[in-house]
Amino acid sequence: MLVPLFLLASSLLAALPQENWPSFRGPSARGVAEGHSLPERFDLARAENLRWKTPIPGLAHSSPIVWGTRVFVTSAVRKDGASDLKVGLYGDPSAVESEGAHDFVVMALDKTSGKVLWQQTAWSGTPRFSRHPKSSFAASTPATDGKHVVVNFGSEGLYCYDLDGKLLWKKDLGDCDAGPFNMDKVYWGYASSPVLHEEQLFVQCDVLSQSFVAAFDVATGKELWRTKRADISTWCTPTVDVREGRAQVICNGYKEIGGYDLASGKSLWMLSSTGDAPVPAPVVAEDVVLITHSHNRAATYAISVLAEGTLTSEHEAMVWSHPGRGNYMQTPLVYGEELYMLGDDGILSCLDLASGEQRYKERLGDGQTGFTASMVAGDGKLYATSEEGTVHVIRAGTTFEVVAKSELGETCMASPAISDGVLFWRTRGQLIAVGAK
Repeated sequence: MLVPLFLLASSLLAALPQENWPSFRGPSARGVAEGHSLPERFDLARAENLRWKTPIPGLAHSSPIVWGTRVFVTSAVRKDGASDLKVGLYGDPSAVESEGAHDFVVMALDKTSGKVLWQQTAWSGTPRFSRHPKSSFAASTPATDGKHVVVNFGSEGLYCYDLDGKLLWKKDLGDCDAGPFNMDKVYWGYASSPVLHEEQLFVQCDVLSQSFVAAFDVATGKELWRTKRADISTWCTPTVDVREGRAQVICNGYKEIGGYDLASGKSLWMLSSTGDAPVPAPVVAEDVVLITHSHNRAATYAISVLAEGTLTSEHEAMVWSHPGRGNYMQTPLVYGEELYMLGDDGILSCLDLASGEQRYKERLGDGQTGFTASMVAGDGKLYATSEEGTVHVIRAGTTFEVVAKSELGETCMASPAISDGVLFWRTRGQLIAVGAK
């Protein structure tokens, strides 16, 4: 039997040791790190499999990233007290009332000890727009290429540092007023994360007053190209895919799901969705890009990375699709020959990657707890983190098996990073490193 090309590539990727986790969900937003054993469980009170934990000020949903011996995080620190956070399954669209002045900070920590190596304040003042009570002003995950660390604070600016904390350049992106298109003066907060590829930086900015995808020279901040998107607010991080015959940056969206030429920003293919507030990043599994959304009307699409023109569900480039099934907040996870999708309510679905056929659909938690962080995987295990800080470890494969549950002890909205057999969780007030000692 012939094995699909993207399944062979997934197997080859699984054999490579993973040291660096340079951006949201690691390389290409895949969320997978192999080559090291990962713990099934931990107990922070007993220091079981706890490497270290370090207090982090402020409120942030941005994920940690790792390069070499350093871990980088961002945060928004309110100057007159702690910021409130309301988690759980609810649909209140109202924004938080004015919270006053903040410091938007970038921090580097030693990966081995958790010691803070440096902290820089990128911006100080009162944020231009408010946030949702479940969001934060630091929801965009930084990105690094081993020479630069780029952080995006939306309306408060795009910043580039070297690995020692020296500011190299900064740029004003204008108003990043992210919020529902049908509610006046309601803002939820900016969350799209930057992506680096070779010497280029890619930013997706889908907001109420402007929507675009752009490329910048990472060394200087010079804008290389900008393509207008006829879209409303999304919270999606773009994904870069480079292969023989095509190099593109892929964007999830509402009115415009599509791929753009890496060098020029020219539109290569486009698909309109039915979900009006998409969040998940595109995930590429060799020759297929997986796109999902679930706000309004859910759907999941498996699209050829060589697609061209305007697509529909019947287009030849549509490998398979699932109308009525999708993720709202979480980026899907491709691991081995399966696609895993975790819903806000803890419903975990396992699908066959090649065909989209369902292998199982089971619940994590009690149905009352929300799940916002995207899953990660490695060493034959999946890690799913609830908003209340429960980490569910699931055996990879087509049979549902929860092998362990452990507690972080705090609210957790951020997706973890993995490096050299250690998982790094950003909780409400700490960065926690978990790995076998």
